[in-house]
Amino acid sequence: MTSYRGITWDHPRGKNALLAAASLAAASGGPRIEWDAHSLEHFESHPIDELANRYDLIVLDHPHLGEALEKHSLKPMDAVVGAARIERWSRESVGPSFDSYSVDGYQWALPLDAATQVAVHKPALLAAVPRTWNEVEALSAGVPVALSLAGPHAFLTFASICAAFGEPVGEGTDGPFVSDGIGLPALELMRSIASRAPAGTESQNPIALLERITRTDDIAYCPLVYGYVTYSSPLVRFTDAPSAAPGARRGSTIGGTGLAVSARASVTPELADHIVWLLSAEAQGSFIPRHDGQPSSRAAWLDDAVNREAYGFYSSTLATIEDSWVRPRFAGYIPFQSAASAIVREVVAGRVPAEAGLVRLREAFAAATSASAPERV
Repeated sequence: MTSYRGITWDHPRGKNALLAAASLAAASGGPRIEWDAHSLEHFESHPIDELANRYDLIVLDHPHLGEALEKHSLKPMDAVVGAARIERWSRESVGPSFDSYSVDGYQWALPLDAATQVAVHKPALLAAVPRTWNEVEALSAGVPVALSLAGPHAFLTFASICAAFGEPVGEGTDGPFVSDGIGLPALELMRSIASRAPAGTESQNPIALLERITRTDDIAYCPLVYGYVTYSSPLVRFTDAPSAAPGARRGSTIGGTGLAVSARASVTPELADHIVWLLSAEAQGSFIPRHDGQPSSRAAWLDDAVNREAYGFYSSTLATIEDSWVRPRFAGYIPFQSAASAIVREVVAGRVPAEAGLVRLREAFAAATSASAPERV
């Protein structure tokens, strides 16, 4: 029996289904897979080429693809599972979760997990959920509203607000980033809301924010945080992200995770079969949700039984993930994202004027894109 090593991220949503599936595979004569787990912060920033030197299977986020392809770290999944399956799964996945891992005409990872930024609230503290960003700002004057600002999430929140107002990052009307007419109001909106946010929320990652919402009454509402089905309950509810106007696009930046195979791995038919099973209707609609996972299949997101078990998590956020924005995938994007988040935090904290902050963001984006090869789309 061939043995493999895999790396995923250390949260029930990231590892429980993979661990359970590996046990099932080993017991039935399939491949033996040993899974390690690293922190959310490590998952968000660690170089993929270093992981590919040590692991056969890598759970990653799509913005890492630019770096991974520059270093030739991954096998195309087309060669692992076949083009026909790739084509079918692409049609069956929710939002752009599948396409976000497609670059240069090849599929470099398969979305086991679909997630995007959505809104979360405590019904006991909030009778009506805001629909627009103007309503969110007004709400923050009366109840505790938090923004997700730690790590890369300050920039991701900014990017999602820009998308909601009609100009995703990289599509600026007066340059290759974001125009003044969109970028400045987005930064000012974030500063306004953050000025009244509960103390300490600016340094908490999405898991810590959701833990705080679950365990305390410090936060009534967060308009954008990555959805974690494991926190959905009668006391904590997830809903669609706000838009600029009723009925308009819900600004959100897709996340989730994809399963990739390192270039060094020797793929046996048994491993390929295991990967195919993880994307099957059985695994996506039953096994993965039953083991704390968040499936990428649209059928699972629409399944009544899956939604009942998740307190409506999927049906209540489906429109947002269908609207979600796919981040750039050029080599150098991950360092840019980190630097951009630090700039956004400076602006949000009031230490840097919005105008100067937007100039710095444009400069960082231009430097990152000029230093990389042309983006593969």
